[in-house]
Amino acid sequence: MSRAGSEHLDVLIVGAGLSGIGAARYLQEKCPWATFAVLESRDAIGGTWDLFRYPGIRSDSDMFTLGYSFRPWDGEKTIGDGASILRYIEETATQTGVDKHIRYGHRVVGADWSSTEAQWTVTAQRTDTGSATGDVVKLTCDFVFSCTGYYRYDHGYLPDFTGMDRFTGTIVHPQSWPEDLDYEGKRVVVIGSGATAVTLVPSLAQTAGHVTMLQRSPTYIAAIPAKDPLARLLRRILPARASATAIRWYYALGTQAFFQISRRRPGLVKRVLRKGVERQLPDGYDIDTHFTPRYDPWDQRVCIAPDGDLFKAVRAGTVSVVTDHVDTFTETGILLRSGAELPADVIVAATGLEILFLGGIRLRVDGDRVDVASRLAYKGMMLEGVPNLALAVGYTNASWTLKCDLTCDYVCRLLNHLRQTGQRRCMPVNRDPSITSSPLLDLSAGYIQRSVDEFPKQGSAFPWQVHQSYLRDYRALKLRDVRDDAMVFS
Repeated sequence: MSRAGSEHLDVLIVGAGLSGIGAARYLQEKCPWATFAVLESRDAIGGTWDLFRYPGIRSDSDMFTLGYSFRPWDGEKTIGDGASILRYIEETATQTGVDKHIRYGHRVVGADWSSTEAQWTVTAQRTDTGSATGDVVKLTCDFVFSCTGYYRYDHGYLPDFTGMDRFTGTIVHPQSWPEDLDYEGKRVVVIGSGATAVTLVPSLAQTAGHVTMLQRSPTYIAAIPAKDPLARLLRRILPARASATAIRWYYALGTQAFFQISRRRPGLVKRVLRKGVERQLPDGYDIDTHFTPRYDPWDQRVCIAPDGDLFKAVRAGTVSVVTDHVDTFTETGILLRSGAELPADVIVAATGLEILFLGGIRLRVDGDRVDVASRLAYKGMMLEGVPNLALAVGYTNASWTLKCDLTCDYVCRLLNHLRQTGQRRCMPVNRDPSITSSPLLDLSAGYIQRSVDEFPKQGSAFPWQVHQSYLRDYRALKLRDVRDDAMVFS
């Protein structure tokens, strides 16, 4: 208990999604002395993988690195479907016992640090149905570990298309997919060309009468095998733990190599990706218009088509790709800027996410509001001038969990160092006046650019620079001492 009589914890984890369950497991294993709880705003475990229910929902990176290092993915599919990923998270929580630490229906809205007490006072709004509306819970903790991801859970991004109210059919956003939506035999238009659209379109095409993917501009799409023969071979010839480690490093290094080559030789990668698309589509298909982006690979994420499912649907004639702009919705479909009209019974606005950094938590340090956008990110996981607070933020060019695993391990080392030295506060401080700042996430995707001013910044040199590199982060977070010139312990 705290001095004020409220509940006190050593560590408070916010969010019971993929990274939150991983953080709880790391804490339980590496800091067995710590008392902790996981506060989850929703009524279920899984985060993204419980929230998203649209047809075909799956990972957009390989499962061997999206899975936890302490519990390797043992499924056959390289790209996991949403139900399998949710089951994997639930089983991990149950088998490790961290599910007993989860408190559902608790939305963290504020965290106030007191230097006098050397602790956080955390305010959570009760959202569970068993609680009276407006109930507030306050508790104190020594350390806050935010595992909320960085997008809004209550709604996605939906542009205000002209004439939406005139359309007599059904308009849905993938983030709020209705369970009873009937699209069998119907004409479906999916607006978008990102990972969600690339996932949805071939899945809808299995049942719908016809699906049209309407895009303003193309996205890079690579067809990969749904099951990796090398992974199967390694599992056959090596013990389970050794094969899991080998496969994980194979994918981690392979993804990193592809990203680096894309940055250094974009022309070469463009040609390779185009050749892959040419092999998937019929002769004479207009690849220049529909599958040749205007940007370089990895200026935005490269989308994945397992076993080329999207291209197969295009070849079969159940999917059409149209590259144009929406002029207005009509009563029966969408009128394009070119003058053509797309008839539709159902329109799916796969138009992206809305960013919500830190899950919308209001931060104060000694009574002063923390302007997150004015702070530098320390090693991509803490905020300049904010004590005893860590963030689990994954990679944009690789799987989310690779970075989160490193962050969780580092946080545990940090906590153990505080305990062993009898100190109570750790805070990153920038002492180098020559450090310049730039956006934290180096992607031109719309959902990032719309909210770039709401994110902290990265600096021009270590430890403030975000490299989006697993190898560099492995050295910085796994192999280096937690003590450096920027981290102040007291």
